[in-house]
Amino acid sequence: MGKKRVFEIPFVGLKLGTHEFVYELDDKFFADKGTEDFLHPKVLVKLTLEKNTGFMILNFSVGGNAEVTCDRCGNPLNITLWDEFKMLVKLVENPEEMNEQEEDPDIFYISRNESLLTVENWLYEFSLLSVPMQKMCSPEEMGGPQCNKEVLQKLKEMEVKHQENNFNALWKGLDKFKEN
Repeated sequence: MGKKRVFEIPFVGLKLGTHEFVYELDDKFFADKGTEDFLHPKVLVKLTLEKNTGFMILNFSVGGNAEVTCDRCGNPLNITLWDEFKMLVKLVENPEEMNEQEEDPDIFYISRNESLLTVENWLYEFSLLSVPMQKMCSPEEMGGPQCNKEVLQKLKEMEVKHQENNFNALWKGLDKFKEN
């Protein structure tokens, strides 16, 4: 099967009911999309497609791990990916117009004449959305062998300076009351 055809589901040939698809995503998949801060990913996406008359419900279960840059010290950090996403795909006469008007990002429209459903962009998007907002090691691991000690030391110095400046600014206004 062609490179892009792996991500196409010929739903017309599927019977009504539930169908499962499994996708293993690696470096090549994410490099083709231009993702730079997502190294050595091993992402497994299990897609459950429930076909009904006129619509389909897609459940994406994302799992795996990847290496990202730590938000705190800038060193590589191995994180676990896990999340679930749900999409509703409706078959309509005017999908372009309906997609423009739709405010819910979990609903997508395709033409009644379509026979293939391409899930590549959803796999990419949901994999990236599975990355935690804050990419840092746990407090117990902070300062461990995987952390950049120089950066952590600099952050501590900056925090101390910031606290000193805030402390002085807090009392600066009260000096006026001493004179009265």
